Amino acid sequence: MKLKSMFLTMALAFAGFAAEPVCSGTHFAADALKPYVESGELPGAISVFYQNGKQEVACVGYADVAAKRPIKMDDPYMQCSQTKGFCGVTIAILVEEGKLNLDDPVSKYLPEFGTLWVKTSEKDGVRTLTKAKNVLTVRMVLNHTGGFPFEIPAKQGNIKGGGWSGGAPLRQTAAIAAACPILFEPGTKVQYSNTGIDIGAAVVEVVTGEKWENFLKKRVLDPLGMKDSWFWPTDAQLAHQVEMYTCQKDAPAKYQREASMQQRPYNDGHVFPSAGAGLWTTANDQLKFYKMLMNLGVGENGVRILKEETVKSILAVSTRPKGLGGYSLGLSAPEEDGEDAWFGHGGAWGTNCMVNWHKKQLKLWAVQLTGGPRPWDVARAKAADQFFKTTLDTSAEKAYTGRVK
Repeated sequence: MKLKSMFLTMALAFAGFAAEPVCSGTHFAADALKPYVESGELPGAISVFYQNGKQEVACVGYADVAAKRPIKMDDPYMQCSQTKGFCGVTIAILVEEGKLNLDDPVSKYLPEFGTLWVKTSEKDGVRTLTKAKNVLTVRMVLNHTGGFPFEIPAKQGNIKGGGWSGGAPLRQTAAIAAACPILFEPGTKVQYSNTGIDIGAAVVEVVTGEKWENFLKKRVLDPLGMKDSWFWPTDAQLAHQVEMYTCQKDAPAKYQREASMQQRPYNDGHVFPSAGAGLWTTANDQLKFYKMLMNLGVGENGVRILKEETVKSILAVSTRPKGLGGYSLGLSAPEEDGEDAWFGHGGAWGTNCMVNWHKKQLKLWAVQLTGGPRPWDVARAKAADQFFKTTLDTSAEKAYTGRVK
């Protein structure tokens, strides 16, 4: 068994994937963030820099300041809009399998979107609506050019059960969205929208015949070994969650029990999965997902989720019309690919992860913060630059990379 394990490790290394990232020996992020943690302005944070098999991990400060509980890589937190990329991957899987085309009309799967109305004006509470001329496509709902508002009225967060930790089932969300006026002709402008992503997830449900979250678990979370990522964290997980704080100028951050869009309890019957923003995760799990994207569809455990070309063509580069900014399928992506191109996503409570597949680089940031200012962002960016500019001796790695397909 030990011999088999050794051969597996060697095979992964020869294929270009280290079984475990080598510690870089650097402390750029920890050194940069230390003053802000000491002042209390930054309660706690996780920073991960990765480049070609070398990794720097910094867990600074606390997940719970009052309890003096240090923040750790396996502490759960709400990743908010980073969930969008997970929906994008499920769509990409179906495109790759020939079960879906990005330019299919959404109405092919959800008939209620056959006729849409655009709000052209509103005066004294009276709206003027015009029938939409453009066909709404799957591509549009996934890249925020569909014309939908950020959330449907039932999920605005101003009532108990609203927001992305409550709300409504995906198919119901889609039906409500189809019945409401859209903001512009589909495909002509950009409006960042959780609703659009939820519509995309509803399409996945129709195509697969199963709940979107179950399809996600079966085809992405479980294969990558993301055992701590789900829409309903257990009570045991929540016992060591990363608590939320509000940033204060030149003062310690203030504890925030909950946000209007993410209301306690986090795992009871009022919680419905949202593909726009609803997945709980950990830094360890997030690394597995984003390294899969960085490695063009292959997880660090060797499991292939997507083909290389699929990632390159519809996830790592924009799917919007030219001139509307870069965004692919649930992921922020450049309008044109290139050696210095990064793609990934951030979340409302400050989390972020971006990857560069050309250089095998990754930057992960995990916090649970609202408000501002956030003076450490500049210091963190400088720390990332220092890490990536550090000369790494990768001669041995390069000697073997590519020998095993």
